[in-house]
Amino acid sequence: MHLVDLWLTRSLSMCLLLQSFVLMILCFHSASMCPKGCLCSHSGGLNISCSNANLKEIPRDLPPETVLLYLDSNQITSIPNEIFKDLHQLRVLNLSKNGIEFIDEHAFKGVAETLQTLDLSDNRIQSVHKNAFNNLKARARIANNPWHCDCTLQQVLRSMASNHETANNVICKTSVLDEHAGRPFLNAANDADLCNLPKKTTDYAMLVTMFGWFTMVISYVVYYVRQNQEDARRHLEYLKSLPSRQKKPDEADDISTVV
Repeated sequence: MHLVDLWLTRSLSMCLLLQSFVLMILCFHSASMCPKGCLCSHSGGLNISCSNANLKEIPRDLPPETVLLYLDSNQITSIPNEIFKDLHQLRVLNLSKNGIEFIDEHAFKGVAETLQTLDLSDNRIQSVHKNAFNNLKARARIANNPWHCDCTLQQVLRSMASNHETANNVICKTSVLDEHAGRPFLNAANDADLCNLPKKTTDYAMLVTMFGWFTMVISYVVYYVRQNQEDARRHLEYLKSLPSRQKKPDEADDISTVV
């Protein structure tokens, strides 16, 4: 019995030692995987904070188990294709207060389905590819950007899950219609379908062209008729001005004899 107790005591000690060793390895692994200049912690998953880290681009060595990622208040200017493709557990992504101008078409590939919150506010985004936010389920914040309101932006906002709330916070810095500049996008979109403007412009141009050709044809016909009338009048006056032919006396006598 004494041997059994001794064995159980030693086994329990070994288990505790092994558990501590595993936890130490996991903690060391997480610390070693933490991007340079960032702080990492575990709270419902791996949380990475790279706020105010003077980053000029998004780190490419982000751990796959990242759940929360804060990249706000840096100097990031673009979001490249598939930069987050391995972060299948990512739920929160904060990229606010950077200098982002370009978002590639497949920038959010791999996280579009899992992402719950995306913050792109306070950047320099004017336009994005129409497929940039395809399948994005997240609640997106894209306010305080110098948006150019056109058909592409209209398509982008319609493809987003919370499009009404998102569109209501978008202010048109510039627009395909000058009168929409400085107004909320939602108001502009209600006034006019921005995707039908090119078609309407084409129709108007065609109508103006056809009217121009029709005017030219009518003008030519009127000119032709007037010119012919003028020529006919001159010809008639010419005929009237010709001297009439006088009959000779011999011809008159011959006619009398025949009768």
